[in-house]
Amino acid sequence: MDNILRVIYNLEIFRDGGPSMWPLLLLSILSLSAILERLWFWTRILTRERDIVNRVLDAASQDWGTAAEIARRSTNKPIGRFLYGPLRLYQPEPEVFRLALEASAEEELGAMRRGDKILEAVIALAPLLGLFGTVWGLIVSLRDLRISDIGTAAASEATLGIGQALISTASGLVVAIFSLAFYRLFQVFLFNQIKIFRKSGNELELLYRQFWSQSQAEYRRSAIDNNSVIPDLPKARVDSSNDLPKARVDSFNDLPKARVDSSNDLPKSKLDSSNDLPKPKLDNSNSVENPD
Repeated sequence: MDNILRVIYNLEIFRDGGPSMWPLLLLSILSLSAILERLWFWTRILTRERDIVNRVLDAASQDWGTAAEIARRSTNKPIGRFLYGPLRLYQPEPEVFRLALEASAEEELGAMRRGDKILEAVIALAPLLGLFGTVWGLIVSLRDLRISDIGTAAASEATLGIGQALISTASGLVVAIFSLAFYRLFQVFLFNQIKIFRKSGNELELLYRQFWSQSQAEYRRSAIDNNSVIPDLPKARVDSSNDLPKARVDSFNDLPKARVDSSNDLPKSKLDSSNDLPKPKLDNSNSVENPD
């Protein structure tokens, strides 16, 4: 590692570029590593992608189990994992199927954006570091230059220092332009993947909605056939409280009124027996005969 750094430092461009060349070297290494990793990633996933989509869709139109198996075997690629996300569920509702598609798409597209942040940082920082190196070189070159030195050897050295200071700006621009070119290329790949995911996902969801509608219609027909064979339960078994006689609900209304107030029905002779006594028995002196 020390030998590599010594060789780099002995290069004339690094000696003349100033201290900002070292941060630019670090940014260029980061950018190059991200570019190589992304190139390896995209070359692997762009092969046989449409073939996997066509095979899964063709199988889904006939047998969903076969389609799920094809997608499971292709999970080493993003499109296979995207299609296998909803297919691994057992007869989900159409809304659940769509949510599974969206979740799989978000996960896979997020993995495809890996490395973009590094390239964006390099694109933004490299020109600024180059400009900083140029400004620093101008400060060093012109700080000892006086008006009286114009036309002398000191002025020639200052001119040479200005030319060397511009090396850092050029280096920063080269790193930024190189990173930007590959960044835009990877963005094109990403947009194409979004189109493929959206198209294949819509077609798969349409096929599943048709399958769901047919299965629901068959289920309704089978339910109707089963109901025609099994007799209906009597209504009394469903809600027997409606069949209770009213007398059992409120029986005190049927009690006879005489039992509520029996004093009114007693005979009058029994209530006041003093009025029925004979009057002759109350005065016996009037019925005795005169002896004369």
